[in-house]
Amino acid sequence: MSSGIASHLPTAAPRVMVVDGSRVVRRMIEQLLLKEVPGVRVAACGTGSEAIETFLDAPVDFVSTALRLPDMDGIELARLLRQQSLQAYMPIVVVSGDVTERLQARQLGEVVTDYFDKSLGFPALAAFIRGYVHPEPTAQGTVLYVEDSRVVALATRRMLEKCGLTVLHSISAEDALAVLEAARAQGRVGCEVVLTDVNLKGALSGADLIARIRGEFGYGRGRLPILVMTGDDNPRSQAALLKAGANDLVQKPIEERLLVTKLLFQLRVSQHLRQRDGID
Repeated sequence: MSSGIASHLPTAAPRVMVVDGSRVVRRMIEQLLLKEVPGVRVAACGTGSEAIETFLDAPVDFVSTALRLPDMDGIELARLLRQQSLQAYMPIVVVSGDVTERLQARQLGEVVTDYFDKSLGFPALAAFIRGYVHPEPTAQGTVLYVEDSRVVALATRRMLEKCGLTVLHSISAEDALAVLEAARAQGRVGCEVVLTDVNLKGALSGADLIARIRGEFGYGRGRLPILVMTGDDNPRSQAALLKAGANDLVQKPIEERLLVTKLLFQLRVSQHLRQRDGID
C-alpha cells in the first residue's frame, strides 16, 4: 500500500491565524500561543472577511477558527482559504463544542484538516498547534503500529523512531491482538497508542481490530487511543470507524507533520490519564 507521506516544513517564525468572534477568546489563545510557541506570529481576526483579507497579505502556517463566526461559519472560511492558498499544505482546524458529531460526519482531506474539541480547553489547543509548527525534538512512548506493507512500515517506523518513540510493528490485526493479549496476561496494556491501517492482510481488518480493543479488551479511548490511517474518503466509512472506537483519523496520502502531531497529542492524553488513574 502506498502511504504517500509528505512533509510540510513551516517557516522559522511560524505565522498562526486565530479566527474567533470573541475578542476575549482571541486574546486568550494569542497569549497562550505567544507563551507556548517560540517565535510565533499571531494574526488574530474577528470575522471571516477579516481573515481572508489578512491571509492575502501574507501566507500562514496554521489556521484555527471557531465554527461560528459573525459573518460566516468556519467551514465556509476554510473553503475560501483553500481556494486562495498557493501553499502545498496548510492545516486548518475548526474549534467546535460538538466535535464528536462533526468527526463522525466530516469528510477528511478536503477543506478542514481537523476538528478540535473545545471542551479540552484552549491550553490544549495551543499545545496542539505547538506540536505542529514546533514539534518536540523527542518524545517517549510505545506505539503499536499495524501495517501489512513492509515498505510503508519501514518509512513510517523510521519517522516515528526519529521522534524518540518505541514502535512495535505488527503486520496484521491478529498479530497486534496477540501483542495486546500477551501484555494483558502480564497485567499491562503493552502500548500507549495504536496506529493502524484499515485494509490489512488476514481475516481481520483495522475496523475489526478497533472493535476487539474496545470490546474484548475493554480499553476505552482514554486508556488506549487508536489513530487510524485510511484512504477511504467516504464519510460513512469514516463515521463507522469513529463510532467503532477510533479516536481520530488521518486520511491518505499522509502528511507527515499532521500524523506525528496527532499521534503525539493522543499519546500525551493517554499518558496523562494513566498517570492520574495509576495504570501501567
